[in-house]
Amino acid sequence: MAGIPLYFVDLQDDLDDFGFEDYGPDCDSMRITAFLDIPGQDNLALLARLEKYAFSDNIFNRQIIARGLLDVFRDFSHNEEDYLTVMAIVVRLSEDSEPTVRTELMEQIPPITIFLQESRPNFPTAFSEYLMPIVVRYLTDPNNQVRKASQDSLLILLEQGLVAQPDIENKVCPILLDLSAPDSDDEYKVEAVNIICKMSSIVNKSTVERLLLSRFCELCSDGKLFQVRKVCAANFGDICSAVGQEATENNLIPKFFELCSDSVWGMRKACAECFMAVSYTISPEVRRSKLSPLFISLISDPCRWVRQAAFQSLGPFISTFANPSSAGLYIREDGTLSIRPSSPCPAAKIANSVLSSSEEPAENKLETFTEKSSVNCTASSSSAQEESSAAHVNFGVNQIIFNQSHNAGPFVTKDIKDCEVNSYQGMNSGVQCADDVFNTFLYWRPPLPDISQDLELLQCKTEIHEGSCSMSEVLCNNCVASSEIKKVLQSLQEHMDDPDVQAQVQVLSAALRAAHLDSVSDYAVKQNEEVNGDHKEDAAILDLETNTVNESNLSSLPSQEEVINPSPPTVIKNVELEEQQNGPSKVLEADENEALLEEDKSKLQDIIPQPLLDQYLSMTDPARAQTVDTEIAKHCAYSLPGVALTLGRQNWHCLKDTYETLASDVQWKVRRTLAFSIHELAVILGDQLTAADLVPIFNGFLKDLDEVRIGILKHLYDFLKLLHADKRREYLYQLQEFVVTDNSRNWRFRYELAEQLILILELYNPNDVYDYLRHIALTLCSDKVSEVRWISFRLVVAILQKFYVNNANSLGLNFINELIVRFRHCSKWVGRQAFAFICQAVVEEECMPVDHFVEHLLPSLLSLASDPVPNVRVLLAKALRQTLLEKAYFRSVGNPHLEAVEETVLVLQTDRDQDVSFFATIKPKCNNIRITSLEKQN
Repeated sequence: MAGIPLYFVDLQDDLDDFGFEDYGPDCDSMRITAFLDIPGQDNLALLARLEKYAFSDNIFNRQIIARGLLDVFRDFSHNEEDYLTVMAIVVRLSEDSEPTVRTELMEQIPPITIFLQESRPNFPTAFSEYLMPIVVRYLTDPNNQVRKASQDSLLILLEQGLVAQPDIENKVCPILLDLSAPDSDDEYKVEAVNIICKMSSIVNKSTVERLLLSRFCELCSDGKLFQVRKVCAANFGDICSAVGQEATENNLIPKFFELCSDSVWGMRKACAECFMAVSYTISPEVRRSKLSPLFISLISDPCRWVRQAAFQSLGPFISTFANPSSAGLYIREDGTLSIRPSSPCPAAKIANSVLSSSEEPAENKLETFTEKSSVNCTASSSSAQEESSAAHVNFGVNQIIFNQSHNAGPFVTKDIKDCEVNSYQGMNSGVQCADDVFNTFLYWRPPLPDISQDLELLQCKTEIHEGSCSMSEVLCNNCVASSEIKKVLQSLQEHMDDPDVQAQVQVLSAALRAAHLDSVSDYAVKQNEEVNGDHKEDAAILDLETNTVNESNLSSLPSQEEVINPSPPTVIKNVELEEQQNGPSKVLEADENEALLEEDKSKLQDIIPQPLLDQYLSMTDPARAQTVDTEIAKHCAYSLPGVALTLGRQNWHCLKDTYETLASDVQWKVRRTLAFSIHELAVILGDQLTAADLVPIFNGFLKDLDEVRIGILKHLYDFLKLLHADKRREYLYQLQEFVVTDNSRNWRFRYELAEQLILILELYNPNDVYDYLRHIALTLCSDKVSEVRWISFRLVVAILQKFYVNNANSLGLNFINELIVRFRHCSKWVGRQAFAFICQAVVEEECMPVDHFVEHLLPSLLSLASDPVPNVRVLLAKALRQTLLEKAYFRSVGNPHLEAVEETVLVLQTDRDQDVSFFATIKPKCNNIRITSLEKQN
């Protein structure tokens, strides 16, 4: 009754005067306009009577006509003349001066349109001529409720595809552009931009680009109303998805930068919330070079609410960098993550054979090669290195840090090998993995020639050319990067009070030190490898010179405090002199710094910008809960599987400590979030990492609160099937711990356990099922809650099926005897009723040979006909009449057991209880009837 307008009360009195006392809002058998059919109240025809009430002086009459227009069209749509008359009345009624009448009329437009589309052959023309102008005109109605109704109706019509494309371009879009013009009324402008944003995902892409995109960009820069900019920011992701990558990068990204730096914090917060949707639309290059630094600025925003929204979107934003196929995974149609079958493509085989001597995992190499496919393979190693460095400089200072810190590492020394593999892929650009695509041309073409010798020759040449790179080039590149980093550090001095800025300074300082250390040390390693045999003396001299240069670089490297507060040149010189004098103590400090650098380097990777990962890892910091959000750890846990998928299992070391910290968080909501997603993380990491890192945490969750254990329980089968058989067998004894709960009233916990056990049966052999799972199933069959008992009976049937499918007939017979003792001869009628249900389910599922059933179960089942409790006999009657007698075995002529079953049915048909005789007499409506009504009663 809450949805009935107030005027219905007065209208009910008017209907009572016509003799409709039983008329009410829930009466389906009465039409709203039924009073038009009352004979004798006037001498007018129905259409005339409709017109009379449609334009009556009584507002309530006009309201009821507007509300019942759908019934009117159903009555008069078959006659063309009457149909046009009713349509003319609708047009006149749309000009009513009462806002409530116009609102009622507009709410009926969508159902009327749907009805006319199904029943009228000339629907498009009639709708465009009569109804569409009403919808468009009401968008500018002076009444707020009427405009709101017209906006909702327009979106419904667009979603249903009832508005023709010419009407969208010639009627809808022009009125929206007029309402959103700079000189338009403020209230109309906000409503218009809201409609533009919502309809952008409904209409086609070309319409949005040609007619609406430019206006949306103008509204993003509207300096008069922040409400307009806020609507644009909140729906920015939908617009990007509607127009595609090219239009987003050319037109929308600059506007997005403006909104992210808006003076109103609500705009910046809305941008942070839709960051993932925007990132999903653009290319990886723009995502890394432009959006990543922009997101870092939102995380360091002065407003706490903006930082809170940014941290909540950090994990989803990182997930847009993911490439599941490169991680050996793929997403099914139902959205679940699965392991891709191992079938490496030729390019992967070549890459693995060429780089088998490297310490880097093959999966990481293959991903790196795929990402570097655009490198010009004909260029020399030095030119490729310069191009790579220049590209990373364009990506921003954060990526410069990572690139320079690895400039002399394996990623640079293997550039030529990257080119070799990429050139191979270039020659065979059409070759893909068999899991991705099947091509008849590729299938029938002859095998490619072996070019491994040519690759080795090319490798030797390029390594010789690579050896000509001098130490000065490496140091020059590091100087350029260091100067860029120092500029950023100096710009952050003004914001040192913010803990986020302090964290950024720490990351930049550590990366600056790593850049100097790695570049010099890696260059020395390269030189040592090249010098051998007769050049040992030269190698010793080179090591001595390198160590001297390394020490000078370490002494000249500024500390974090010096970067934050740079000292004059004279002070720096004095400090260096003092360091030389205090040699032993400074050596100890250098060792400590190197240990810290090693710890920081363990968090480095090349999948996502390093600052994003550093900010994500900092979400477990207790200080974040006080300065940002008390739920920040929960958001970190929620998005961790997505971040892990993005980084891949080769970079799990970056997240391992964070995951362990979250798993031991004091908030049970954080641990509960991890428990619900640990099975997905196991798929991402694989069996080895799962056994090493996830199993201990899984074991801890098993002993946690019920709120946490339920997350483990709901996906218990999904997790256990990923473990090795020996590791999986260790959990057999622990499964019975799920039967005990903190609150005995939490029966859904035990219900979920029974459902999972039905799935888990396939993971263990019959002996393990008999020794461990059988006891749990029988315990659940005696549960106090009927829902738990009924699902447990299904578990018992599944266990029987497990035994007989695996030819463990002796175990099955022992289990049957135990069921007879426990349930058939149970002192409580509930147990005997359960036995009848189990027998019926056994026949339905055909989980055991029929000869075993008639020998071991059928006699005990038929003996229930003399049970004193009618509920037991009712279920017996259903089992015999609806299941056994419908099977071909029992209907065959000459079956020795058919006579006994029929005699029992005849006895039940004459039972003194009416329900028993009823179910023993009726014929089943189908062959596979599930017993549900009786379950609910008991």
